[in-house]
Amino acid sequence: MPLWGSAFAKPTADLMRKFQDSLPFDRRWYAEDIRGSEIYARAIQQSGLISAQELAQILDGLARVRAEFDSGAFVTLPNDEDIHTAVERRLTDLIGDAGKKLHTGRSRNDQVATDAHLAMLSLAERTRAQVADLQRALVEHAEANPDVITAGYTHMRRAQPILWSHYVMSFFWMLERDRERLADLAKRAGMSPLGAGALAGNAFGVDREWLQQELGFARIYENSLDAVSDRDFVVEYLFCASLLAVHLSRLAEDLIIYSTDEYGWAQIDDAYSTGSSIMPQKKNPDSLELIRGKAGRIIGALTSMLVMLKGSPSSYDKDYQEDKEGLFDTADTLGMTLPIMSDIMRTLIIKPEGMARSLDDGLLATDVADYLVRKGLPFREAHHVVGRMVRDGLEHGRPLRSYTPAELLPFSPKFEADIADVFDFRKSVERRNATGGTAPEAVRKQIARAKACLPPA
Repeated sequence: MPLWGSAFAKPTADLMRKFQDSLPFDRRWYAEDIRGSEIYARAIQQSGLISAQELAQILDGLARVRAEFDSGAFVTLPNDEDIHTAVERRLTDLIGDAGKKLHTGRSRNDQVATDAHLAMLSLAERTRAQVADLQRALVEHAEANPDVITAGYTHMRRAQPILWSHYVMSFFWMLERDRERLADLAKRAGMSPLGAGALAGNAFGVDREWLQQELGFARIYENSLDAVSDRDFVVEYLFCASLLAVHLSRLAEDLIIYSTDEYGWAQIDDAYSTGSSIMPQKKNPDSLELIRGKAGRIIGALTSMLVMLKGSPSSYDKDYQEDKEGLFDTADTLGMTLPIMSDIMRTLIIKPEGMARSLDDGLLATDVADYLVRKGLPFREAHHVVGRMVRDGLEHGRPLRSYTPAELLPFSPKFEADIADVFDFRKSVERRNATGGTAPEAVRKQIARAKACLPPA
């Protein structure tokens, strides 16, 4: 018989049991569930609800249950609806009536919420650590390729010359914001719902502050209804994961494009490529395509969670069981995606000669305008002057550097012989030396600041 079945005239239908049982997926929380039970057992012993001898029996029994899960020897039974039911049933099998006292004053509502909070703290920290490793891979790659110049893009059109290392580091800072968000999540995940009961609170004088401290949480929920129904922290993790997946997808998309024959800027290692079943010459960037595709899967989990919550009334509802599978899938997906992207960056081969082919005089049009500004022309007028030059060059098939100072005078009397110095891609990059710019020295300082953000490996 299930834990709750005494008042029912009929047993649960087989299909209904399959529909509602969560043990097939929430058993992965067995360690959190047993830890919460161990601490709760101590709390009810302090309240005088169980004896010291019964507490010892419960703790010994829970240790044996944990060992069975750890070894893979735990055997589930048909009435094991969820991880909480399974643990309590097996505990009672092992130690008898003392096991039946463990649930005194506790509900599966505050129990599952406690499991979720405990799991979320470790889950978010694991994701943060994997993000940090990818950040290290980006820094390593940038440091290994410090001075390669390539075209920078806006609107998928060549814009200005930049250092490849500067481009790579742009993703470091996206990921740094992701790490910061995951760290901030701990403020909400680190709250203790244990002792809230089903919804109205605990009737046996259990010390919730003591439970909170023993569980390692920073604070307790101040309202028992809120404690059992809050899943904001799950939404937060899924949001953090979704934005992180978007950043990974953007990097993946760039590398897919830059590794094409048409660009020829980069080469994905064979270990992270696959072939074609019909075309022997193909090396496909399937790793990156999957990273790009899995972003949609993660975003879908966030959307599903938000839609589920927006329709649920106050307090705990069975809908909340739907918070787990999307969360588990998201965590598992990131658990593979992040290390793979780290390995891709550590094995990525770049091709400076391909990047050099992307450099044309159009990338230096802004430098020409800046030249005129330094000669005293207002920038808006300089912009119009260079625009006319670009149009003339396109009409006559001439690069900007081919114009002599005399030929440039009709565009502006400000042009002098030193205009030739503008047509140097390296000097163009070096001029962008303000903090956060693409100049070599600015990028070196940026990398130093990045390293200072990272925890020890």
